[in-house]
Amino acid sequence: MKIEVRTIGDVHILDCSGKITLGEGTMSIRNTVRDVLQNGAKKIILNLADVAYIDSAGVGELVSTYTTTVNKGGKLKLLKLTNKLRELLTITKLLTVFDIYDDEKAALDSFR
Repeated sequence: MKIEVRTIGDVHILDCSGKITLGEGTMSIRNTVRDVLQNGAKKIILNLADVAYIDSAGVGELVSTYTTTVNKGGKLKLLKLTNKLRELLTITKLLTVFDIYDDEKAALDSFR
């Protein structure tokens, strides 16, 4: 799991690539989001376009990350879900929990 952090205005975009699985993948997301929140970020987008695979622990980490962000007064949005991840979030009824976007500009505009 690799995460690149970009900032556009006051929005932090986390470009994730690889696998979000129990262990390194979930820890990478947790630690990166925690660091961004500790540095004062309130608007976070997880770009999941290059995520090849996600297991149940990875889905749990997305929910945990969302909860942590909201509890710290922030907002977390998901960008460019793969078909498999969209299907997984639909089956688990989590698709309604997250704000999901297919276009980066639309995701950025949603914070305004």
